[in-house]
Amino acid sequence: MASLAFSGSSILNPHKAFLSAPNTSPLIRCNNLSESLKCKDNGKPIVIGRDSYGRAEAAALPSFLTTPDQFLDKISAPKSDTRLRIFSGTANPSLSQEIACYMGLDLGKIKIKRFADGEIYVQLQESVRGCDVYLVYMNSLNNLKTSDTQGRESIAAKLVANLITEAGADRVLSCDLHSGQSIGYFDIPVDHVHGQPVILDYLASKKICSDDLVVVSPDVGGVARARAFAKKLSDAPLAIVDKRRQGHNIAEVMNLIGDVRGKVAVMVDDMIDTAGTIAKGAALLHQEGAREVYACSTHAVFSPPAIERLSSGLFQEVIITNTIPVAEQNYFPQLTILSVANLLGETIWRVHDDCAGGFEPYSSLDID
Repeated sequence: MASLAFSGSSILNPHKAFLSAPNTSPLIRCNNLSESLKCKDNGKPIVIGRDSYGRAEAAALPSFLTTPDQFLDKISAPKSDTRLRIFSGTANPSLSQEIACYMGLDLGKIKIKRFADGEIYVQLQESVRGCDVYLVYMNSLNNLKTSDTQGRESIAAKLVANLITEAGADRVLSCDLHSGQSIGYFDIPVDHVHGQPVILDYLASKKICSDDLVVVSPDVGGVARARAFAKKLSDAPLAIVDKRRQGHNIAEVMNLIGDVRGKVAVMVDDMIDTAGTIAKGAALLHQEGAREVYACSTHAVFSPPAIERLSSGLFQEVIITNTIPVAEQNYFPQLTILSVANLLGETIWRVHDDCAGGFEPYSSLDID
């Protein structure tokens, strides 16, 4: 039996990006925008059109999954494979259900409960003998130490990698690791998917004039990510917030590198925790004359006081994905949630079928 551990807050195979920047048009354009969940008005997510199988309709798929003449037959019909099973943990069952719906499968039957002392009881309620089993769950690998920078520090990411491997996983699929070197901690194959192309597709639908756009890295460490993101948005210019961190979860903005005056600034990061970094960066951008500020991130950790900072009026829109579920009481008017279920579901099919089929570049943002 082959098994795969999927981490909703962390791991695909970087090659090329899947959203091409227009060469001549002054607008950033969109091809078949996809977001299974999008927050509007008060931030409450609404489910867009589904087909008769409960999956997102083909017209709503991301542009990178609706490339002409590439696997449309596979996407347009439910895929039945009796050897494939999808099971969900307790952390993000809604995303698990979306992935299963996209793949035309039912979630595997599983019983999970906690005893009074906190011990977890798990029982599979169907046979998985001879099956490829994919477990969808969320872990905190992004928030763990990945290197020893000050001496005598534990490297918890390696411990988690060992735990996953020793538990019996044969392969790991994860989304947007905070530190790419975490892949090296695993002794099993790792597929690292980037969720940002889903955000790119959404931004493209807004048709912001490319001359008015600037992509901003909230710190020096995120420059490579922001630069790759900017290349896919009509090769937009890049600005960098120079930040000096006084301690964990405490950030102080010192300077801005680049010109944002009169521009629509798009801040890009892999995750938002307390939102201190991105909020102080947005305040600096407004001081420097930015017309509008957008915040884009794959993982919404949203530790207090993140909601207060993000809803304070600094941002025109806060765009995240559903790799981490956001409690309804934390919705706010500027929040938009995009679903990565189609991306992950298609990735699982390609891993299961051992077939990239000429479509392997969907996994990357061309970060170099």
